[in-house]
Parts: sequence; C-alpha cells; structure tokens
Amino acid sequence: MAAEAQFIETIIGVGILLFAAKLMAELFLRLKLPIVLGELLAGMIVGPFALGQFFIIDGKQLLHINEEIKILGEMGAIVILFMAGLEMTPKEFLKGGKASFTVGTLGVVVPFFAGFVIFGLFGFEALESMLIATALTATSIAISIQVLSEFGKLKAPEARLIIGAAVVDDILAIAVLSVVISITGSDAGIESINITDVAITILQVLGFFAIMLVVAVIVIPKVITPRLWKAKGSVEGIATASFFGAAALAGSIGLSPIVGAFAVGMALSTTKVFEKVENYIGKIGLIFAPLFFAIIGAQVDLRAVDLNILMVSGVIIAVAIVTKLLGCGLPAMFFLKSKAQGMRVGIGMISRGEVGLIVAGVGVTAGVLTSEVYSTIVIMVAVTTIITPIWLKMEYRKEQKSGSGEPEQNIEQKPE
Repeated sequence: MAAEAQFIETIIGVGILLFAAKLMAELFLRLKLPIVLGELLAGMIVGPFALGQFFIIDGKQLLHINEEIKILGEMGAIVILFMAGLEMTPKEFLKGGKASFTVGTLGVVVPFFAGFVIFGLFGFEALESMLIATALTATSIAISIQVLSEFGKLKAPEARLIIGAAVVDDILAIAVLSVVISITGSDAGIESINITDVAITILQVLGFFAIMLVVAVIVIPKVITPRLWKAKGSVEGIATASFFGAAALAGSIGLSPIVGAFAVGMALSTTKVFEKVENYIGKIGLIFAPLFFAIIGAQVDLRAVDLNILMVSGVIIAVAIVTKLLGCGLPAMFFLKSKAQGMRVGIGMISRGEVGLIVAGVGVTAGVLTSEVYSTIVIMVAVTTIITPIWLKMEYRKEQKSGSGEPEQNIEQKPE
C-alpha cells in the first residue's frame, strides 16, 4: 500500500510540474524571454517550498519532491546531454581539444582558488572554504544548451567551445569533488592533502573519460546500425539503452552520468542512424527537458533566508560570476579571436548545477557547513541558473539587432 501511495505521489508531482513548466514556457515565449527560465521559475512557484505547501490533501502536500521525481530529473539531464552530443562529432570535439581543455580547466581552477582564498579572508574555516570553492567549480551545461538551441546556435563556434569546455569542466569538477569528499571524511582534515594523490585522482578521472569516449566511438556505430536492427523502433530503443548504459557506467566509475550520455551522442553523430535518432530524441526531450528544469526549480527553498544569508550569498554569487567570466571568457576570446563570442562562452559557463548542490549536501551531512552556508550555496546555484539564460539571450539579441553577426570561425586556428 505504501508503495502504491509513493507511485501516486510521483505521478501527481510529474503531472503538476510538467503542466506548470509548459504553461510558463508559453508565457515566456510570448514575453520573448528564455523558455528554460520559465520552466525553472514554474518549478520554484508550484514547488513544495512555495505555492505547493498550501495544497494539502489528507494532511500531506499534494506536490512532494521525492526520490523518484529527483531520479526523473537526473534522467532529463542525461537526455539533454545526449542531445548535445549528437550535435558534435568526435572530430569536432578533438579539433577543439586544446581550446576546450584550456577553457574547461581554467573554469575549474580559477573559481576554486579564488573561492578558497576569498572565503578564507572572510574568516571561514579552511575546510569550509574548500567546500564552498568546490561548489563554485562545476557548470550546468544543460541550461546553456537549451538557450543555444532556442537561437539555432548549437553549431556556432562559441557553442562548440561551451559544450566541449563544459564537459572538461564537469570531469575536473567531479575529480575535485572526489578529493574534497575524501578530505572531509578524514580525521586529519585539510592537513591530509597529498598532492600526488590529488594528481592521480584527477588523471584517473580524465583517463576513464578518454577510454569511454574511444570505446563509444569505435563500438557504438557498429552496434547501432540498420543492418542489425530492422524492426520498428529497434534503433531508437538500442540507442536509448546505449546512452543510459553509458551514463550508468560513467556514474559507477566516479564520473558524472551525463558525461557517458554525451560520449554516446558524439559516437552516433556521424552514423547512418543519426537523423532517425535525432528526430526521436528530440520528441523525448520535449518531455524530459522541461521536467528537468522544473524539478531543479522546485527544490529551491528560500524560506529561511535572512539579511546575513543574503549578504554572504551576494559575495558567493559575485565570485561565481566573475571567476567564470575570467577563467572561461578570457581564454575563449583568445581561441575564438572574438571578444563577443568569448564573452558568450564565459556567460554560458556561469550557471552552476547539481554538483554545487551535491557539495552543499556533503558539507552539511559531514557537519562542516552550517545551515546558513548551505542556504547561500543553494541561492548561488539558483541565481546563476536564472541569470545565465537571460544574459545569454541578451547577447544574442544584441547580435540580431546589429544585423551583422560575427563570421563563424573554427576553434583551432594555428597548426601545432
């Protein structure tokens, strides 16, 4: 009976969130604002910490973000990144390798060290500063992908660089997170850091991704081919099984699951089944993408916010924005030889995502972060997630008004 109640709770939640997301999407489309922002705000408005808390049946809230709904949200992120992978061939990814690696690496290093130093100066303990700094490293690429897709810019040079750099960023952020979690769980604390162990962990994570990418590119096109799968829906079904399987494999070896889905998407981008899979996954994305953004919004709880939390949040948000603009935007300007396109890369990397929330959760569970600092990290994730699509859309609006978009260039310009 309890399982049945849980199931009903889940389907009610999905129905409410999806309806609210599409309702706000329609409104934001008419207001000429990013649709993804409407879907995010829909979740915040109808979520259990806002209007949702007033709708009670049999003593329980009608909308409750349970584990099943969170899992559906994570599946949405996997679908979105698979779709992004389909837009980039392995050749294009490797071609922009130097630029993506540089921008992605600096997008982790600059926020981490700036956050660590700044919050140390504010009087936070070393381990607390390190956890806040770690929350500043990751990028929620799903937000930027949706905006780029709205504008038909997924094949633009800056979009290629944003996607490639975000994948590198995500891999390195996961590596940093694994190191920080090991320190948090150690009695010796920050004194237990061993530079060699840190370097080995990061290299292991990068190595796992490289192996996964190579295997996906070699194996997936041979498995998903019209020669083998002739029944209606077989190609689509096997493609879905492949990217979910790769996501599970990535998660099991310590990577973010979205990295595995992205790798399979790239592997299929040059195959004969590309158009069939792209058409199919586009329809799936119409459901999973808005659900993903609404679920993120629904988890934002701003009820405990006071003046002190707002002040600290302001500092964290400022650091979050400036460090990505400097760490990602400046090197992107160099690689793309364009100030405007480089700026868009910096903006596209600003939004933080689930890694930031995971770090906050780890810190609170370990007793390292106070509830106030946890709230500031959640606010930072929410605000950067909201401002990124608005800012990115403003940049593209400026380009449209000028009527002279900059000529598209390849990311790599010079021979090695």
